[in-house]
Amino acid sequence: MFKKVLIANRGEIALRVIRACKELGIKTVAIFSEADSASLHVRAADEKVCVGPPDAALSYRNIPNVLSAAEITGADAIHPGYGFLSENSHFSEVCESIGIKFIGPTSEHIALLGDKSKAREIVANRGLPVTPGSPGELKSEQGALEAATKIGYPVIIKASAGGGGRGMRVVNKSEDLGRAFQAAQAEAKSTFGNDAVYLERYFLEPRHIEIQIAADHRGHVVHFGERDCSIQRRHQKLLEETPSPAIDEKLRREICRVAVEAVKAVHYRNVGTVEFLLDKDRNFFFMEVNTRIQVEHAITEMVTGIDLIKEQIRLADGQSLSFKQQDIKLNGHSLECRINAEDPEKFTPCPGMITKFSLPGGFGVRVDSALEANMMVVPFYDSLIAKVITHGRDRQESIARMRRALDEFVIEGIKTTIPLHKRILNDPDFQKGHVSTTFLERFLAS
Repeated sequence: MFKKVLIANRGEIALRVIRACKELGIKTVAIFSEADSASLHVRAADEKVCVGPPDAALSYRNIPNVLSAAEITGADAIHPGYGFLSENSHFSEVCESIGIKFIGPTSEHIALLGDKSKAREIVANRGLPVTPGSPGELKSEQGALEAATKIGYPVIIKASAGGGGRGMRVVNKSEDLGRAFQAAQAEAKSTFGNDAVYLERYFLEPRHIEIQIAADHRGHVVHFGERDCSIQRRHQKLLEETPSPAIDEKLRREICRVAVEAVKAVHYRNVGTVEFLLDKDRNFFFMEVNTRIQVEHAITEMVTGIDLIKEQIRLADGQSLSFKQQDIKLNGHSLECRINAEDPEKFTPCPGMITKFSLPGGFGVRVDSALEANMMVVPFYDSLIAKVITHGRDRQESIARMRRALDEFVIEGIKTTIPLHKRILNDPDFQKGHVSTTFLERFLAS
């Protein structure tokens, strides 16, 4: 097992990894920017290293600085969390070349599956259901127009190296395609350093379903059931749940089988997430594979009782999966509300000093956060400040616990999305499980 792990991240995910390492008897190193010197993840780690100024490009994404921190502290592995360098194949490759283990898949897998259009090709060649779209990257506006005409409108243009809703444009008619193509390319270039885009059919009111998987070096792959991530704004998830109210046992078996086949096709290792769209007729289509731990992994942990971060570390250490598929049982229902430092009406960032911070608790409630009272929410990073996770015997109990938890959660000094989540939980359509990726758009309009 690793002796010392450097966590190349910040906030709640850095603290989450530190806690898993402590339980495994592994020493930890926290990196931090000058803006995060007082953060909880820094105080929780055994060692700490400042890697630069507040700008993430000069600190958390600064590969030479991160690797220098690992070398001077003697870390033998790096956990990237999510975001920042977690899906950077170059970073993973450099780690491998200097003998530091990257806790995640290989650099080849990150590069291969990080190219969304190539991933679609691989899955399609296995005869698995893929969202109808362009056969590969689009080289020109004319190529995009031809592909869209063949597929039929509406379509969505996506960044091949994308994620997090960036580099995406929905197009409803041919006259708008050229402008959207250029805009998607420009955003993809500025965000990911790669302007390659591809095109898919845009489904009206689909569900966003993802399957958590884990794979070891011996080719064994297991799944942990599905997560429903349909409630999102501008392709950014706000609320997730497992199991999905739209999926019965028969459909679950089939979509999970396809997810396992998809990662077996590339001999994938470590944890990952296979993402699908589910249409109104309950047909599902592969979208992409995320080669990292997801923000919403906690709800899967709640219904399976399996610590995915620990398993991720063990797999990176070359160990085999510690369980078989038949050992994984889905018990009850779990919800996650992402609490962001944002104005709940305007969705504008709301950094500032937290003057009061009182966490909810009680049976079936978990909160992942790295904040406390008298701490600053800085304006330099993602606005996620806490994840409230509940677990119940069924969906109704899980919702009731989430309502109670959000009522208990007190954050003063800044605005947060807690009021928005309360409104969603009380919405009749949500309570019936009638949601889609367009739910929030209709909800806010009403």
